[in-house]
Amino acid sequence: MGLVAVAAAVGAGQLVAGLLSPASGPFLAVGDAAVRVSPQWLVELAKGAFGTADKPVLLAGIAVVVAALAAAGGLASRRRPGPGLAVVTAMGTLAMGAVLSSPTFGPLDLTAPAASLVVGITSFRRLHELRLRVDQAPTDAARISRRRVLIGTSTAVGAGAVAATGLGAWIGRDVTGSRDEVTAALARAGYQRAPAIPATAESGVPGATPFVTSNADFYRIDAALRVPSLTASDWSLRIHGMVDRELTLSFADLLARPLVERTITLLCVSNPVGGPYVSTTNFIGVDLREVLLEAGVSPAADQVLSTSSDGWTAGTPTGVLLEPDRGALLAIGMNGEALPPEHGFPVRMVVPGLYGYVSATKWVTDIEVTTFAERQAYWLQRGWSEKGPIKTGSRIDVPRTSVGAGRVTVAGTAWSQPIGISAVEVRLDRGPWQPADMATEVGGDTWRMWRAEIDVPPGEHTLQARAFDANGTPQTADVRDVVPDGATGYPTVSISAT
Repeated sequence: MGLVAVAAAVGAGQLVAGLLSPASGPFLAVGDAAVRVSPQWLVELAKGAFGTADKPVLLAGIAVVVAALAAAGGLASRRRPGPGLAVVTAMGTLAMGAVLSSPTFGPLDLTAPAASLVVGITSFRRLHELRLRVDQAPTDAARISRRRVLIGTSTAVGAGAVAATGLGAWIGRDVTGSRDEVTAALARAGYQRAPAIPATAESGVPGATPFVTSNADFYRIDAALRVPSLTASDWSLRIHGMVDRELTLSFADLLARPLVERTITLLCVSNPVGGPYVSTTNFIGVDLREVLLEAGVSPAADQVLSTSSDGWTAGTPTGVLLEPDRGALLAIGMNGEALPPEHGFPVRMVVPGLYGYVSATKWVTDIEVTTFAERQAYWLQRGWSEKGPIKTGSRIDVPRTSVGAGRVTVAGTAWSQPIGISAVEVRLDRGPWQPADMATEVGGDTWRMWRAEIDVPPGEHTLQARAFDANGTPQTADVRDVVPDGATGYPTVSISAT
């Protein structure tokens, strides 16, 4: 009874949220609140342990706790409904509190958790009444008949809960039609294409990372448990604060501006040395510097605070955004199509040379020109550094485990935005460094591929690499954690040669 009633409550809340306010679904609202209040060490521990699966793991953990509490409430209510009703009421109250604490809270958001609370209480009361009727049946035949009614009612409520949950999720997230329209608009727009990427930009080594990351393989790290479901027609961007004139742009306004495609490598500050949270793609969008110049940025402003539709914030140094050659974008496309929902559809920010936590706001809907002294963004409040420039780094992609002894091909990637990479060296077992062959450089805003041939005797070995930026400065050997401004050290891979 407890499990079925709570499932009905969750389903009702999800359905109402999908119809009225997707951000107010009680289950995900509790998950979002858990993320907001989690200490920084716990967030980084989850990323390190589960990687990009941290969100499903969190939600699964919440589901297990909710199910256990619901079952306990039901078991404690064999004689009277009080314990089960208390559990349902407490869960509903917690969901309301989570919704109220959201940075994007609006009065309509209370509708979903309220519906969840009412349905949960009503379902539990009804099921408990049926359970008592079974116990009070005068004959075995009547007991069997009433038990069948109880089982049928429970099954119907459970099935309805599953259907409501699925329907609510589908209603709240389906932006397929809007994405198709944007992709078609990009095809008609005739935007300025990025220079063609030559075949020699690849390392040519089987199993190595391709130069351009597909949309499906592009890394995803963010604080959103649910993907916001804005359509292009509903989207708008307000630019305000320390500006000469406030601007409000619609998606149609962006399409009417000159569009440009730029090949850019993005990197997450949580990427461990040699880690996977780095990708390169062809972003399509509007030059952000031109938009800021149109608004007229005050010389006293040193921060552009961008906010996503779910309330997440990033603070970007104003001076970086106003650099003539920086190439920051209000991006609306990736690799020739509209942004995928999980990567910011309909609009996100992209700033080459800065880690994503200070620059790559997805689902961006607000830009405030301000100062770092006046406003602190999401990760700055949690102990990360203010500016977030990307450090020179490298990664070994091939080999990763076992190899045949003898001449072995080592290949990988390196980056140092926005100036680019000049060289990479590799070494075996901390021996002498050997130069790698460099693939063709595409630009300072992208990674660069490399390969090297080394002699590997039989046994257990370690491979290391180091990159040099365009000025000849090597990446540092100092080993540091990702907090507060990115990990450092040489990427190291253990291999076995036979």
